[in-house]
Amino acid sequence: MDASENPTPEPAEQPEPVEATETATETAAESEAGAKAGPEAGPEAGAEASAEDGSGTGTATGPEPLNLDQLADQAERPDEAARDQMRTRLAALAVPAAGLGRLEELAIWLAGARGSGEARPIERARVVVFAGDHGVAALGVSATAPDQAQAVTAARVKQIEDGGGAVGVLARLHGATVRVVDVSVGSPSGRVDKEDAATREQIEHAFRLGMAVADAEADSGADVLIPALVGVGASTVASVLAGVLTGKDAAAVTGRGSGVDDTAWMRKCAAVRDAMRRGRPVLGDQLELLAKIGGRDFAALTGFLLQAVIRRVPVLLDGVTTTSCAMLVQRIAYRSPQWLLAGALSPEPAHRSALDRLSLEPLVEGYDVRQSEGALGLLALPMLKAAAALATELATFDEAGIPEPVLRSRV
Repeated sequence: MDASENPTPEPAEQPEPVEATETATETAAESEAGAKAGPEAGPEAGAEASAEDGSGTGTATGPEPLNLDQLADQAERPDEAARDQMRTRLAALAVPAAGLGRLEELAIWLAGARGSGEARPIERARVVVFAGDHGVAALGVSATAPDQAQAVTAARVKQIEDGGGAVGVLARLHGATVRVVDVSVGSPSGRVDKEDAATREQIEHAFRLGMAVADAEADSGADVLIPALVGVGASTVASVLAGVLTGKDAAAVTGRGSGVDDTAWMRKCAAVRDAMRRGRPVLGDQLELLAKIGGRDFAALTGFLLQAVIRRVPVLLDGVTTTSCAMLVQRIAYRSPQWLLAGALSPEPAHRSALDRLSLEPLVEGYDVRQSEGALGLLALPMLKAAAALATELATFDEAGIPEPVLRSRV
């Protein structure tokens, strides 16, 4: 089904590979059980199918530990021949020299990521929102009251599933579809300032879950993926990861998140500082870092991003949560940023720091939109669609029957 035909989430109409992995409705309890139960546990079916890709061959007691080095070896560079072909077409378009500006760069990037220099429009943009609760929300680091955190996360998930929220509005506007993956709603991670977010087993299971979702989306024909995350306390966890991965101080990466006051911001800074101290000793082990200071939803999102790169599907990043996971993927597979674009820039300081580390420039700046959950990626989707459409539909000088300017040069 084309994106324009289904602008809101329709769980009953998920592509066949998605239904096979049963990730759309998996609860926290099922997720933990699946990590122990083997191939009958929904997402593990997708993980075992990827055994030869480095995610583990499986044993009598469960899957083998993830081999990130083997996965990293599968992350290749975008197709340079396709990029050159697109450059040649753009140079011949009946427009002023470099008249499309950065849109030309986007068209070239898209050609390389697609592996084809044949211009074609974007027709199947897909938003995938991973959902989870966070124990750090109990510290009052969000505008949501601590005793309401889980209820608010669940309500947001229901709203998005029903086609609401900013992500639903923008998805309908731009012809994208939305899917929510319940990773740990109602089952908060540990309080990362003083305890581990999850066990290593839970993190590896969630990582495989994200990989299986990316495989399903790639198999269903998505031509651009916009991953996102929803959950009270998520921006705090993202700030922790950004601080550890960029080497910045807690105050330099901690923002207002959901719009907290000064008192809550100071509590948030303290939580980020303490969690960063716990994360620094395991910086070299990405899965252990997720277990210490991330959580299952962040692990699923990281696995999703890595597998999207491996499957050669273009990715448009959302806000600070998605971008912090992208930095983890960069440490696993150094070529991965070549497959990523940054959406709209949020006012979260950790977002800019993370993009700088990835050497990515946001497509939309200056609007200070705090709402993420897929909205920041969708705000930039029209730019990418415009680049694809112009490269596809604009005529060359020969096609238009217009003499090419004698003194023309590409600037």
